[in-house]
Amino acid sequence: MNRTLRGWPSFPEELPEFGIEAAPATPRELFLEWLEEAGEHVLAPHAVTLSTVDADGVPDARVVILKDVDGDTWAVATSSESPKGVQLANNPFAALTFFWPGRGRQVRLRGPVSAADPEVSAADFTARPPASRVEAFIGRQSQVLEDPADLDHAAAEAERWVGENPGVAPETWTRYLVTPSEVEFWQASHDRRHKRLRYRRENGSWRKERLWP
Repeated sequence: MNRTLRGWPSFPEELPEFGIEAAPATPRELFLEWLEEAGEHVLAPHAVTLSTVDADGVPDARVVILKDVDGDTWAVATSSESPKGVQLANNPFAALTFFWPGRGRQVRLRGPVSAADPEVSAADFTARPPASRVEAFIGRQSQVLEDPADLDHAAAEAERWVGENPGVAPETWTRYLVTPSEVEFWQASHDRRHKRLRYRRENGSWRKERLWP
C-alpha cells in the first residue's frame, strides 16, 4: 500500500508562479486573487476545512463552505447547536485551511471567532437554497440515527415548515467570523522548494514574512 501512496501524483505538471516580492500588503487581497484564480481551474474553490477543538482540547475538523471575506474577517455558517457551534462557544478560536491541489496551492489562517449580528445570520440562512434550509431545520446534526425512517419523517416536517415560513431562520443559525492573526500562502514547486509567505498581524497592521519550505 505504501508503494501505491507514494506513486500517486500530487500536482499537475504546470504550476502557477508566485511572486512573493510583489505580494499585496494585506492577506485579503492576495487570498481573493488566489480564490478567483482557483475558481477557473478547480471545483468548489470555496470549500474550506474548519478546525476547532472540543471540551477536552482534542482537535476536530470538517469541510464547510466559505460564505464571505469582508474586511479582515472570513465567514462560515452553521447552527450554534452543531458540534462545531458548541466547540466555538466553549473555545472561540479556529483555523481555516484551503487546498487547491489542481493549482498546487494552500492557504491557512487562524484566529479568534465571533458571531455576526443576528440579522446578518438570518440573511445568510434565507439566502441558502431550499434543500439547505430544510436540512438546517431538521437539526440533530451528528447525533446517532437509529432508524432512517426518523430522518424521512423529520425531513418531511422541516420541508413543510420551510414552505410555510420561507423568510424565517432558526434562532440557532449563526454566521461565524474568523478574524485571523496569521495567514499563510503556500505554493508547491516540483523541486520541493515550495514558496511560503506568512502575513502576521502586528500592532494593527500586517507584517509579511517568507518562510523556509
